[in-house]
Amino acid sequence: MPIKLNRHVNLLVLLMTLAVAGCSQNAKDALTVNELAPDVEQQNNAYVDHYYHNYESSNKSEINKTAAGHKDTVWARLISLYSLPKIENERIDREIDWYLNHPNTLSTIQKRAEPYLHLILDEIEAKNIPGELALLPVVESAFVPNANSRVDASGLWQFMPATGRMFGLQQNSWYDGRRDVYASTKAATTYLKQLSNSFDGDWLLALASYNWGKGNVKKSIERNEGRNMPTDYWSLRMPDETANYVPRLLAIAQIFSHADEYKVNLHHIPNKPYFEVVNLDSQLNLSKAAEMADMSLHDFLKLNPAFNKSKTAPEGSGPRRLLIPVAKAESFKENLAQLPFEQWISESFNEGEDESTAIYDAKPVVISQKAKPDPVKIIAKVVEKQVEKQSVKALLTAKKSDTADKKSVGVASNSKSEEKSKSKSKNKSDKTSAHIVATAKTSVNNKLPEKTKGTKDSKVKTPVTVAAVSKNTPHNKKSKNAG
Repeated sequence: MPIKLNRHVNLLVLLMTLAVAGCSQNAKDALTVNELAPDVEQQNNAYVDHYYHNYESSNKSEINKTAAGHKDTVWARLISLYSLPKIENERIDREIDWYLNHPNTLSTIQKRAEPYLHLILDEIEAKNIPGELALLPVVESAFVPNANSRVDASGLWQFMPATGRMFGLQQNSWYDGRRDVYASTKAATTYLKQLSNSFDGDWLLALASYNWGKGNVKKSIERNEGRNMPTDYWSLRMPDETANYVPRLLAIAQIFSHADEYKVNLHHIPNKPYFEVVNLDSQLNLSKAAEMADMSLHDFLKLNPAFNKSKTAPEGSGPRRLLIPVAKAESFKENLAQLPFEQWISESFNEGEDESTAIYDAKPVVISQKAKPDPVKIIAKVVEKQVEKQSVKALLTAKKSDTADKKSVGVASNSKSEEKSKSKSKNKSDKTSAHIVATAKTSVNNKLPEKTKGTKDSKVKTPVTVAAVSKNTPHNKKSKNAG
């Protein structure tokens, strides 16, 4: 009897041991922080502490000092729309140091941004997204509206062709909506809003997706999840460009919001619309448009860089509208109304030329620049010239005369050997008076997103439609893409 009892006891002990072992094995799949090994637990707690330290609420009293000193300017309005949390990170500090060591770059950026910031802030407010994102063109294109990258991203917001079409930006032989300041700003802010929704309101992940592609960011998050690693922006494994993309934006935003502290001079940019949208009844020669606006063609194309030919696009191939400076809009409309309709698109050409001659060079100019902490590729050069009421052909002739200068500029390179061989062509003195360099990314950004439903555009000032006073004036037919 005692022997049989002992056997039962041993069997019971064995079953209990197996049960405990089974429970222990299952628990490994769902370990809590407290159950981690001491060294892993210490690392995790250090991350948690660092994470919440990085995401403190912004100190509004600090940035309000800058806003108070720039009342009725776009800077005060911009800073008031800041909503990203305060983040402290060495990558941001490194970018801040670079900009502060290149004050001419900050001045050039402000000068270029002046015509576009009011429109951008209108869209930022309409879509209720962080004000810091109004500065994204600094990182994308250095506020050069016709900037092209070597991977075919284009415009202020550097849309790739497929992504641009996904958001309604037409691209054809007449017109490229990615370079349309008005249309691309609406598209970019809509895209950013959608990306934020895809990541539950995490704007840093949304920005990384804008640069690297939503699919790539999600895959990186899944890899970290599979390794029980944090999945915030700062913890993801990504290309160097994307790893520095968000820090660069946050750096420039911090500099402008603490301009006095950093001793940065903010240009006076009134918080008023820079241009008026003027709709047209028909095609119009761009050189004539510039003359009627009392502008050089060079300056006129800064506001209207989307056209590929010497005139606006025909119906169906692009919107029939022009952006005209507010101060010149009324005289432009008066001059246009007095222009005989048969002269709207008339133009004389030299031998071998026709109306299809492109305004812009087909290939972007790639030049080198003194490397940033993590080199930024340079994708465009803008030559500042004073051109008085010149024709498109005259502008093209001027560009051809600049060929020798273009050839003297080297291609940006990250390798040390290439840097040595091209060091003579780098702008080490940071002078931008003659040739202003536009910095922008070159890796494939704006990956094709998943199909999404279109969103309604925000309310803007109602454009004015101008009709030519002539018997031959056509009926007022708006393009499907106008407005």
